[in-house]
Formats: sequence, structure tokens, C-alpha cells
Amino acid sequence: MKILVERPVYLKKLIDRKNNGEIKIITGSRRCGKSWLLTRLYKKWLLSQNVNEENIIILSFDMNDEQNDERLLDHDELKKYLYGRIKDDSEEYYVFLDEIQELENFERIVNGLNSHDNVDVYITGSNSKFLSSDINTLFRGRGDEVRVYPLSFKEFCSARTEDTRTLWKEYYTYGGLPSILHQNTKEQKIAYLQRLWSKTYIDDVQERNNIKNRKALDSIVDALCSSVGSLSNPSRIRNILETVMHIKLDGETIKKYIEYLQNAYLFEEAQRYNIKGNKYYDTIKKYYAVDIGLRNAKLNFRQQELTHIMENIIYNELRMRNFLVDVGVVETRKTDNGKSKYIQYEVDFVATNGIEKYYIQSAYAIPDEAKREQETASLRKIGDSFRKIVIVNDDIETYTDNNGIVYLGLLQFLMSDEIF
Repeated sequence: MKILVERPVYLKKLIDRKNNGEIKIITGSRRCGKSWLLTRLYKKWLLSQNVNEENIIILSFDMNDEQNDERLLDHDELKKYLYGRIKDDSEEYYVFLDEIQELENFERIVNGLNSHDNVDVYITGSNSKFLSSDINTLFRGRGDEVRVYPLSFKEFCSARTEDTRTLWKEYYTYGGLPSILHQNTKEQKIAYLQRLWSKTYIDDVQERNNIKNRKALDSIVDALCSSVGSLSNPSRIRNILETVMHIKLDGETIKKYIEYLQNAYLFEEAQRYNIKGNKYYDTIKKYYAVDIGLRNAKLNFRQQELTHIMENIIYNELRMRNFLVDVGVVETRKTDNGKSKYIQYEVDFVATNGIEKYYIQSAYAIPDEAKREQETASLRKIGDSFRKIVIVNDDIETYTDNNGIVYLGLLQFLMSDEIF
């Protein structure tokens, strides 16, 4: 029997948007749970609200879905089918179109449906180039995006009974894709994740963007996976490809391939932000894997540095909580031998959400005062009144030091809804 994860946060987002006159666009990587959320959880909720099941119209355009009716990929056939199901202007209809980017000129159908007052439209997609970046153009400013991520650690634990530390080890090793919960052995989990890379993600990116050099694409994925939590840019990745993998690519090609991978929701970038100077650095960024298990599998579980893995998971958690996340830089002037120079201190995350802002350091351990001084140096030099936080891997009681810096345990942060 399948393990069921309810995903109440995302369900509430759909409920809050019901009948708002806009096209609900559920985005995220393939296999992150978009279809389950919409066609199972949200449909179940609609039925509980006495919506007639005949008035919930569900179609999948996923090429891997055996139930997909290829005839409906034809625009006229699809239009005929949909309007044949929408029979009564006095009743409310809910149309779910899954993996809509597989349908040519899908915006015509979607906009047409949305023009009817009694039709509430929901679509899912796993390519941001066709959805996120062009929502206002495609849907005439009537698109309302709900971004879905793989399971958070709290969601992952909600379906399991083992102790939290055991689950944490499993989570940071195999990640939070919902189907990983249905793989019973270590071998099955590894095979599932590696199969997704080779048969789903890389194939999809290659075919969608007409990439000829599959080896180069694979190598860029490996380079991004190896450098999570490290400052990087196309030039640095080019050097890695050339010196380690003996592959020569120009910086523009690498930049383009990275954009393709981001469009497929496999990686996200965090820009580098000068906190005191209030400006961004365009030349260097950090990249994070949207699912840490996929990252580990792509590297054959060779690079299990828990400091970087922990940082990646904290980044993902902040994004799931609707924060915009930058990498912070604090510049201070220092005089050395009569010469003045600037010193840069890094803040792992600057997380903002409207008027809220938090400065956050990810610290695997703080065994002594010297390490505490090192981890908090950047936070102590910021100078403004926004909250400064250190998240530590150890199980600790939350406390605040004399500088107003809050310390809390990683699992407490991941399992609580109240913090931030």
C-alpha cells in the first residue's frame, strides 16, 4: 500500500485560490508531487465540498502517462472534448490539465477556458521557460503560480514512524521526492534516483532544448552537484570541466545549459548580495540542488560532505517557506601595515519575505568559542536590527547570546512551523 503524504501547506494554497478568476499554475520538477497534489489531494477536498465528480475534468499530457490520450494533443480534438464536458452554464466546473507544456499553443485553450465564469482552471508544468517566466504574456496577466518542491523534512517524517535522527540520515542521503518513500531498500532508492536522472530529467532537458552534446550536459550537472554551497560561475565551471573532466566548452554555452537545468526546476541560484552596499554582484553565485537525494545520486553518493548538504537543505526549506534567498556579503575596512583594504565576510543566507528579513548562518557544529567567533563574525558586523540566526546540526535548546544572535538546532528548525 502506498504511503500517503497530505501536503497541507500546498493544499491550502490551492483552496485559497479557488474560483479567484485566475489560472492556477502548479510548477515544479517532474516527480515532485504536483499531479498528486492536484488530482488526488485537491480533488478529494473538492469532493468533500460537494462538488460533483463529473464536474472535475482531469487530463494528463505527460508522455510517460499510459492513460494519456494522444488524440487530445490535437488542439481541435481537445477543445471539442473539453467543451463537451462543460454542459451547464449554471454549474461550476474544475479543469485540471497536467504537464501542459507538452501541448502546443496550450495558452489558447487555457485562456479560452478561463474566460468562462463557471470554469476554474488549474494546470501543472515542469518547465519554467514555458510557464513561470512568461506567465503574464501567455495568460494575459491572469496566471497565479503555486511552486511545489519535493517533500520537506517535516512532510517526509509525517508518513513515517522511525525516530527523527534516523529519518534525518535517510532524508539527507536520498532526498524528498515522494516516490522515494515507496522504495523499500537502499538499492531500490539508488536505482530509482539514478534512473530519474538518465531517463527523465536529462532526456527531458536534452530533447526540449535540442542539445546535441549529451556528455557536456551531464558534466555540467556533475559540476553543479559537486559545488553546492560554493561560490561559482560559468568560468569556474569551465575550468572544472577542462581540468578535471577534459571537456572544453565556452562560458556562454555553459551559462545556457545552466539556464536549461534551472528551467527544469533541478537547480536554483542564489545571488551574492552586498548587505551594507545594498547591491548585487552579477559575476558569481551559489547553486543549490532542488532535491539533495538527486544531487547525491548524480555523484554516485561519493561526495557526502554534511556541511554542504545541510546548507543545501536549509536553502530549500527557506524557499519552501516562500522566502527569497540571497548569499550575503559584509564588507569592512581594515588597516594593515598602514594600508587600508576591504575584507569580505560571508553570510550564508539573507532570507526576505515582504518586510521580514533574516540573516542566517549554517554551522555544522560549534564546539568551542573560537568556532563561535568564526561563525558569527559576519553577523556581528552587519549592524542593522533584523534578526540574526545560527542553525546548528546538534540538538540544542534555542538561546540568544549577548550579541542578540539566536542559536537553534537544525531539526528544530526543520520540524517547526513557528520559527520564522
